[in-house]
Amino acid sequence: MTAIKLCGLREPEHVELAVALGVEFIGLVFAPRSRRRVTVEEAKRALLPLGLRSAAPVSLIHQGIAPGRWFQRCMAALSERLEERRPLVVGVFADQPPALINAITDAAGLDLVQLSGGEPWETALALKRPAIKVLHVWPEASAQSLLAHYEIGMAAAVLLDTGTRDAAGGTGRPFDWSVAAEFGRRMPYILAGGLNADNVGEAIRIARPWGVDVSSGIERDGRKNPDLIRAFVQAVREADASSRACC
Repeated sequence: MTAIKLCGLREPEHVELAVALGVEFIGLVFAPRSRRRVTVEEAKRALLPLGLRSAAPVSLIHQGIAPGRWFQRCMAALSERLEERRPLVVGVFADQPPALINAITDAAGLDLVQLSGGEPWETALALKRPAIKVLHVWPEASAQSLLAHYEIGMAAAVLLDTGTRDAAGGTGRPFDWSVAAEFGRRMPYILAGGLNADNVGEAIRIARPWGVDVSSGIERDGRKNPDLIRAFVQAVREADASSRACC
């Protein structure tokens, strides 16, 4: 089943809807340049539907395994955690100091951290929670050029998003999914960039991601929309069901 991450949530009612729909991840944005940015207090208010819970880190140990196997092991660990509870809460950051990220992680009760800026992979080693590292896909990028940038034993997961010079994600712009498909033949990953209810089924069919990430695709007039959230989740589940039926 394709994991779903609803990113940029700000309101308790949208978090409550995510829980009711059974999505795997919700994203709260702490990146300074994002219009979806929340403070710690706003994050706590948004997460009220989840109730009180501790955020125990997933244990990930690098034992000299091959890169593809490393990310497969990390995804398996996340899948096990999702069997225990969902959604997991992801804090989205961009080019911020690890000390600040860790402080917000503790204060807001985050399960994972997403590094969406130009941070080096080593940043993940200074964090208290497993990290999702974003690789930005530019028009000239190939799967091989993207694969050349991963580093084993640091981030727990890779997210492919459209490269842009004016924002760290949430642009609503897709990239070439065939590049993602080739990348995915080597390792599991999360697909982002311009996804919505109308195109996510095709994206899953072509790119075969481990998970999909949506933000602007579930917004209307710049705000998260419950109908669009429901439509997106339904489209993903229908794509999964179709995939199982034909294979």
